[in-house]
Amino acid sequence: MTTAVKLIVIILAAVMMLTAASCRCKTCPEQNQPEQKSIQQGDANMTDKVIKTDKEWKELLTAQQYRITRKCGTELPFTGRYYKFKGLGKYLCVACGNELFDSDTKYDSGTGWPSFYEPADPNNINEHEDTSLMMTRTEVCCSRCDAHLGHVFDDGPAPTGLRYCINSVALQFVAH
Repeated sequence: MTTAVKLIVIILAAVMMLTAASCRCKTCPEQNQPEQKSIQQGDANMTDKVIKTDKEWKELLTAQQYRITRKCGTELPFTGRYYKFKGLGKYLCVACGNELFDSDTKYDSGTGWPSFYEPADPNNINEHEDTSLMMTRTEVCCSRCDAHLGHVFDDGPAPTGLRYCINSVALQFVAH
């Protein structure tokens, strides 16, 4: 990717970060719902819903993790910890530990964010229309805790043709 293209992507990402405060995506819980009591059903079953108050999320997550996963933020391209990472293992939700992606489906899309062509389990993510930033995209969230992860696009490689463009800060890597 040329330097000019990288610069354009970085400028667009900076604009996206600045407009995250006006996020209109329906899945940002603190933006669209009253505070709820903290609930974690079951013990270790990763399909059980995790609901926490805004205060609890702020105590659990770093400031950057909170901004991205709870307020629909975006990290700058080419800066994330997993952008060029090639370890073998699983990528979990940083907020709740739900298994999201496997390293076998990770590839270099040239966009500056970790990209995957399919989730580890389609039931572990939710997809929603996102009409923020005057465009329509498909937002990807953790199905267990509703953490904003990134977006999915239909310009990925075979076999799915999908590109899950995910913020590194929303992920936790665990080696096989």
